Amino acid sequence: MNNRTKIIATTATIAFLAGTSIIATASNAGSNKMMAKPAMEKCAGVVKAGKNDCAGNGHSCAGQAKKDGDANEWVEIQKGTCMKLVNGKVVG
Repeated sequence: MNNRTKIIATTATIAFLAGTSIIATASNAGSNKMMAKPAMEKCAGVVKAGKNDCAGNGHSCAGQAKKDGDANEWVEIQKGTCMKLVNGKVVG
């Protein structure tokens, strides 16, 4: 193989690899669009103490629930899950 043939072969290989990289990136971008964030809902009455998501029961911050299962404390979970839990109540 002479130098000219080696240069042509190298250039063709680089072009091929660049093309496959672009195709793979475009393919992954399409997959990411399909994995949208699931619908969420606020579920009260199932939170462990200190694990609530937001304000409630006279306080204004996450993580301040005083007791397990407080009916006024909530956590955000995937829609449709709350009603499957003992004492779960969808709020707001």
